[in-house]
Amino acid sequence: MVRPARLAVAAALLAALAGCTSATTLKAAARPTSTGSRSSAQPPASPSSSPGPSSPSPSPSPQQPTPAQATPAALPVAPGSAAGAPQTPAFPTTSSTAFRNATQDIWLALTTGNPDYAKPAFFPEKAYEQVKAIADPDSDWTGRLWYDFTLDLAAAHKLVKPGATLVRFDVPTQYAQWVSPGACYNSAGYWHVPGTRVVYREDGTTRSFGIASFISWRGVWYLIHLGALTRGGDYGIVDDPEQGAGIPGPPGGC
Repeated sequence: MVRPARLAVAAALLAALAGCTSATTLKAAARPTSTGSRSSAQPPASPSSSPGPSSPSPSPSPQQPTPAQATPAALPVAPGSAAGAPQTPAFPTTSSTAFRNATQDIWLALTTGNPDYAKPAFFPEKAYEQVKAIADPDSDWTGRLWYDFTLDLAAAHKLVKPGATLVRFDVPTQYAQWVSPGACYNSAGYWHVPGTRVVYREDGTTRSFGIASFISWRGVWYLIHLGALTRGGDYGIVDDPEQGAGIPGPPGGC
């Protein structure tokens, strides 16, 4: 016969074993079931980014204005009052500012075809009134001297191509002579130099033509005859145009 004390101990042991089994089962049920391969964790998808505000298109730069070309202008050769003052025997030089300005004015008139640019370099009308011992020097200046100059200038303008550049004026001052009062219908004397050469470059070639006559007033050279001293009609004359610098002169004239 089993004793009651041993039965009580056995029952307690069975109860304890049953409790452990239940706890183990609960723990096993709580564990996640493992698979043969470990899946890598995928990062959370980034939210689709909406495009930001579009950058404004650069506005076109304002067009820069084209600089205006400078209008050519004649240079002064002598004060305006000099034409009305008395003549002097001073011999003009070709190295003076007055003569350099005169050559630039003449060249500007030749290349533009506008004779007015040469007016400061042309023998002044007021001075001509004092020089000529004739009835109407004003009319002679306007109707012969200046008119003939415009004809000759137009002819020379056709000769000189656009883009030509001035090299120099060759003035044969060794041929200069003083023309005394009484000669050539003059009431006042002046210095006269013939056969100046206008030397210029055109298309890489040196060319030249002549100026018939410069005369002086108060120590300044002025152009008075461009193509010729006289002519047989209303036409322009170019004095001895040629390739190369040419030969200044010859001497003579008044």
